[in-house]
Amino acid sequence: MTLTGSPQKLILASGNPGKLHEYEVLAAGHTLALQLLPGFATISEFSEDAPTFAENAAGKALHYSKHGDGMVFADDSGLVVPALDGAPGVLSARYAGLGASSEQRNEKLLAALRGKTGGERVAFFVCVIALALRGRCLAVVSGKVDGEILEAPRGAGGFGYDPVFYFPELGKSFAELNADEKNQHSHRGNAFRRLMAFLQPV
Repeated sequence: MTLTGSPQKLILASGNPGKLHEYEVLAAGHTLALQLLPGFATISEFSEDAPTFAENAAGKALHYSKHGDGMVFADDSGLVVPALDGAPGVLSARYAGLGASSEQRNEKLLAALRGKTGGERVAFFVCVIALALRGRCLAVVSGKVDGEILEAPRGAGGFGYDPVFYFPELGKSFAELNADEKNQHSHRGNAFRRLMAFLQPV
């Protein structure tokens, strides 16, 4: 599907300028004009309580697209550890309870994996991005990055589970990657590049 317009306007279903900046960096070199959804804080919040990342992302994009003047995109992402039956999964941000810090979530994860070795520590980050226009879903794309959970945090960068997520390809934790490395390899970067390919096919 080819969507015309130069530049194409994309509205992020968020009120977080930091998150918008992350996507703007990923969109560099493309004719995309990204912006936050105007009045996001005044719109009724979408409850991300579906059992899959895709359902949460699509539901959020559809919900907020009814309030946007153009294409709206939303994401849902998290960490999946198969040895923990997929946890933290869609509950990644709430794994240690509402209001818990990233450090507390990481501590709970490391405790759950204590004594596990090798393949039992395999994990992956996943990000699903959905694009919608006035209540109609246009696309759902995903990105994934494989790694393993360290026995202790490493690195001072990143956020969330980055300090405990080891990326074998570069021999670093995600918290040890520089911005360029993370944009190139991250699940969010992979997913957003797929969205850009959908919007602006070669």
